[in-house]
Amino acid sequence: MGSLKNEEKIELMGEEWTEEAILYVNGVRKVLPDGLAHLTLIEYLRDIGLTGTKLGCGEGGCGACTVMVSHYDKKSKKCVHYAVNACLAPLYSVEGMHVITVEGVGNRKHGLHPIQESFARAHGSQCGFCTPGFIMSMYALLRSSQTAPTEEQIEECLAGNLCRCTGYRPIVDAFRVFSKTNDAVYTNMSSLSLKEGEFVCPSTGKPCSCRPEIGSNVHPCKEGVACGRTYEPVSYSEIDGSTYTEKELIFPPDLLLRKLNPLKLSGFGGLKWYRPLELQHLLELKLKYPDAKLLVGNSEVGIEMRLKRMQYQVLISVTHVPELNVLSVKDDGLEIGAAVRLTELLKTFRKLVNERPADETSSCKAFIEQLKWFAGTQIKNVASVGGNICTASPISDLNPLWMASRAKFQIIDSKGNIRMALAEDFFLGYRKVNMASDEILLSIFLPWTRRFEFVKEFKQAHRREDDIAIVNAGMRVYLEEKGVELIVLDASIAYGGVAPLSISASKTKEFIIGKNWTHELLQSALKILQTDIVIKEDAPGGMVEFRRSLTLSFFFKFFLWVSHQMDGNKSVRESVPSTHLSAVQPFHRPSVIGSQDYDIIKHGTSVGSPEVHLSAKLQVTGEAEYTDDTPMPSHGLHAALVMSRKPHARILSIDDSGARSSPGFVGIYFSEDVPGDNTIGPVVYDEELFASEVVTCVGQVIGVVVADTHENAKLAARSVHIEYEELPAILSIRDAIEAKSFHPNTEKRLNKGDVDICFQSGQCDIIIEGEVHMGGQEHFYLEPHSSFVWTLDGGNEVHMISSTQAPQKHQKYVAHVLGLPMSKVVCKTKRIGGGFGGKETRSALFAAVASVPSYLLNRPVKITLDRDIDMMISGQRHSFLGKYKVGFTNEGKVMALDLEIYNNAGNSLDLSLAILERAMFHSHNVYEIPNVRILGRVCFTNYPSHTAFRGFGGPQGMLIAENWIQRIAVELGKSPEEIREINFQGEGSITHYGQKLEFCTLAPLWNELKVSCDFLNARKEAEIFNLNNRWKKRGVAMVPTKFGISFTLKLMNQAGALVHVYTDGTVLVTHGGVEMGQGLHTKVAQVAASAFNIPLSSVFISETSTDKVPNASPTAASASSDMYGAAVLDACEQIKARMEPIASKNNFSSFAELASACYVERIDLSAHGFYITPEIGFDWNVGKGTPFRYFTYGAAFAEVEIDTLTGDFHTRAANVILDLGYSLNPAIDVGQIEGAFIQGLGWLALEEMKWGDAAHKWIPSGHLYTCGPGSYKIPSLNDVPFKFNVSLLKGHPNVKAIHSSKAVGEPPFFLASSVFFAIKDAIMAARAETGHSEWFPLDSPATPERIRMACLDEFTAPFISDGYRPKLSV
Repeated sequence: MGSLKNEEKIELMGEEWTEEAILYVNGVRKVLPDGLAHLTLIEYLRDIGLTGTKLGCGEGGCGACTVMVSHYDKKSKKCVHYAVNACLAPLYSVEGMHVITVEGVGNRKHGLHPIQESFARAHGSQCGFCTPGFIMSMYALLRSSQTAPTEEQIEECLAGNLCRCTGYRPIVDAFRVFSKTNDAVYTNMSSLSLKEGEFVCPSTGKPCSCRPEIGSNVHPCKEGVACGRTYEPVSYSEIDGSTYTEKELIFPPDLLLRKLNPLKLSGFGGLKWYRPLELQHLLELKLKYPDAKLLVGNSEVGIEMRLKRMQYQVLISVTHVPELNVLSVKDDGLEIGAAVRLTELLKTFRKLVNERPADETSSCKAFIEQLKWFAGTQIKNVASVGGNICTASPISDLNPLWMASRAKFQIIDSKGNIRMALAEDFFLGYRKVNMASDEILLSIFLPWTRRFEFVKEFKQAHRREDDIAIVNAGMRVYLEEKGVELIVLDASIAYGGVAPLSISASKTKEFIIGKNWTHELLQSALKILQTDIVIKEDAPGGMVEFRRSLTLSFFFKFFLWVSHQMDGNKSVRESVPSTHLSAVQPFHRPSVIGSQDYDIIKHGTSVGSPEVHLSAKLQVTGEAEYTDDTPMPSHGLHAALVMSRKPHARILSIDDSGARSSPGFVGIYFSEDVPGDNTIGPVVYDEELFASEVVTCVGQVIGVVVADTHENAKLAARSVHIEYEELPAILSIRDAIEAKSFHPNTEKRLNKGDVDICFQSGQCDIIIEGEVHMGGQEHFYLEPHSSFVWTLDGGNEVHMISSTQAPQKHQKYVAHVLGLPMSKVVCKTKRIGGGFGGKETRSALFAAVASVPSYLLNRPVKITLDRDIDMMISGQRHSFLGKYKVGFTNEGKVMALDLEIYNNAGNSLDLSLAILERAMFHSHNVYEIPNVRILGRVCFTNYPSHTAFRGFGGPQGMLIAENWIQRIAVELGKSPEEIREINFQGEGSITHYGQKLEFCTLAPLWNELKVSCDFLNARKEAEIFNLNNRWKKRGVAMVPTKFGISFTLKLMNQAGALVHVYTDGTVLVTHGGVEMGQGLHTKVAQVAASAFNIPLSSVFISETSTDKVPNASPTAASASSDMYGAAVLDACEQIKARMEPIASKNNFSSFAELASACYVERIDLSAHGFYITPEIGFDWNVGKGTPFRYFTYGAAFAEVEIDTLTGDFHTRAANVILDLGYSLNPAIDVGQIEGAFIQGLGWLALEEMKWGDAAHKWIPSGHLYTCGPGSYKIPSLNDVPFKFNVSLLKGHPNVKAIHSSKAVGEPPFFLASSVFFAIKDAIMAARAETGHSEWFPLDSPATPERIRMACLDEFTAPFISDGYRPKLSV
């Protein structure tokens, strides 16, 4: 009977439920229809045309989708504004709120907001795809701040935003102005012009009256609303920003008056969405739907539903239940409602620490520290305390702390019965908690700490900011003074990341209770801990030895920290030695400071000037269009891939009946449906468009499904069932070498002198041999692969818009698979959201896949890969294995190098051979070696084909060289810098491939760097620091580079351009290069502007299109500015030559007059320009030639500090200097240097690819584990060097390229190895403490695991031997 009653009750409640959902977007009222519960906010926003909000990852990890949400909080009687990830926010979760997107902040027609203006001017936007997210994070901070925020708050608010282009420094600079106390700095007004008492609004940067008056009765929403002033005009022209006239969007009064209603809505597939307003309603719903998921921020459930494909039928949003939102300070502790957001909790803790006695808030301080690194601001703004607890993740950062700090959980059942459960007993197993299906977590009670009771948090992750823990812990001890002894009355030690649940080290806890707090206790407790916390060898997540050592390191740190807190107490006999304090000193990160030092050498009106990126204004307002922003026609279709789940297998059968019966399904296509040729490839045709009989990697495309929506297409593709017969797979370079699995015709050799004679003749005093292992790297362009294909003229022509670096390859691939001539296929690219080589060849495959259904159905088809699929199937930087044998003299002069290089190409050749060749060309870096022998091989493995990535093999070759240089230094007891200097090449040196060095600027550049970073002093200071600190160590390094500029395949070094001059004096330029954030269009426009002696604003560069400039090479190899700049200059010179007779006869007052006069005289004002790179060519048959036009030289200094107990590191300083001749645009070039350096830092110290191979048996065979920002960590703002100085060498014009400039895109990338070798230097200082002074290998990336495990000490000794090498996918 009971259940029947409840059914009736729910139905009765149904009278109150409403299905009317209202939302305001940028001030416009929207009525949300029922049936959209499955949609996220970003899907809705983009569907209504607000495409400024970008989808970067779909899991709340990159911040590209950030928007601001405002709602009226009845409790505080205020409007609250906060940033959220639109990709995770369910659409109905923002019902009754105001959403502001980047389009609502400012635009070019009505004027830019000061935030946007500052961002554009500071060169904060390169590819522009992440830009709207940064703008919105900052905007939300300013709207929610009553006073100007601090620099620290600004950097904290950007923790959830990733950028792959800029290196973050210009972004911090752009926003830092909003933290200044003198607001006039960023409002273009002198402080004198502010009337006394006037306030500058932190939101608008203009004077206003919105500062709350002390004691006055302020309108409830006034503080949060922007001022009623219009913006002052900032500037006037298209390039410099137009006038600002619009007011800031206010909170809609309609929402202030509106009564909140409980919601009952539905979604796709029978999904039900409830939003109860009362606890009773919630409990009744939970009784009726015991499997319902309770939501606050959707930060976990959203990922489960999208990435883990979990199907939940009932979602209950509990954000508005008052009992779940309490925050009540009591005499004995703090009561925290389960739905309280983490941001609120953090604010409360910070307030309590200031207000209450220090003894009481030890646990509060621990939570503050842990929450700081918990996640990005956007996640903390929505994620709830209860959600984190009940998810019961084994790596939850907070659960071990709740357990340690004696927290109690208040649990209520559907009848209203309340019980208390200790946090320590709440977690039962993997994602299992001590709650029945009709119970919910009501609140958490956190008791105050007592005198001599200490609580401390610990966490180690791959990246400090916004990352999940590898291991975390919460520890508490309660001490009592008994005479001269400190007795442990109570303790708790809880760990996360070491078992399927957060667990207590109960044996250790029992052991220490009642004992005296001494070093003997520490030593015994550490021994017990080893058996107390045991991690199985095959534990998911791997890194078992590292995780074991962290359990000991954390406890050791805790012991020292507590002892240090007690220092000065009469009962403490043993104070902590000063050298050991480094283990417990809290780390405070200073704000990033950067300097950029360059000469401006102008040529004509524009060349040489540090102009802002031409699209910057469009990018900061979200108006810049990318491929996926192209509006879909009503009959357009979405494509999704049917992919292999096996690394190597024969396809036995394909059952597509499930797909055909899926909702919205339109068609499915396999290899037999391809109208033209199913074989493809950029160099050799060794790939299939659709695998026909055998698959050779996980993620290989087998077919394509098209449906009416993106989600329906994915659903149908997942419904295809394929039977396989598995075949043996090759999953590493070692496997390939053993099986002799190499791509055909890819063995290459280079020779100079006679290596064997040199080794045998006694010229070498010492000979060393070793191996260098390098992991791969994901491109992580913020815009995933995307193509939009449609037919014209009844299918006679095919056009496409693609995110690619090589439109011509798209044209070629599509023509090939459709059996059409290239003349009937057009590919256009306006701009792309980052490429870095990843869109040079692999993007063409996806365009070709989408073209098949588009052509056969005669309908437009769009394909945009989800981030996880993109990472899984589109290839990465090659992992490399280098085997070296080096002979040298006792002075350190290198005499001979014998090198074998192997790269992991994956399942097709792609560009792997050219990448191997460049690695061979660069494998001496900048060193003179009389005898060289290099053998290179391209390995075939069962992984998706690896591809081009910034540096194109060069960095891998140079890293091998720097490894043996550093080893020579250790063998001889000298500094690596000394070994580098005595082996430098100079003017006239001949490389091992026969090219003579001309205009070599290595020496002046190196010397300038040495002076600017005061190297000898920096080394001395690091040594002094290391003497005084046992557990933190500093290291320094200086590394040079020399990067060859040109495509190594001669035929690719050609470029075309088309220039039109119009009668109004404006110029339209089209060229074969693609704008991907590197500023190519801006530089090319500057060349045209200077050629015609007109302002830059008179030149416009339209899209790149194969029907304007044919047969263009990919935009790659750093050579695009050289080549397209020269091609455009050629076209301009042709037009100028035609204009000359007219110009010489008359004195025209403007270029427009001249153009009109030429038109009257019927002079052709259009020209096609062309350029070929001269004097290059290489013959592999003889192994000699001139593969490069010239070299770009550079050098960098880095200083790092490592925590030897955890492997954490910070880059304290980086000084980078490059020789770029006379820069075409020094501001853009500096941006390229900073971005390349930070990307290189990622490759060498943060970003680890983990594949299902012999080293990672816990990952399914051949699968990529690190396929999203949750598991793959690119550098965040927190990883930027504290001092980041970039300078360009002065006074060295380059005679071999346009306007004396040099290429910049790839050369700086390798300079981040200065950080890697500084880390190694610091590790050597740590190893010396335990008597290990011998050389040791350090594989890249130098993640916390590799750093920690190389610092041998008593906490690693129980788990590893001295020669231990952490596992790496190579």
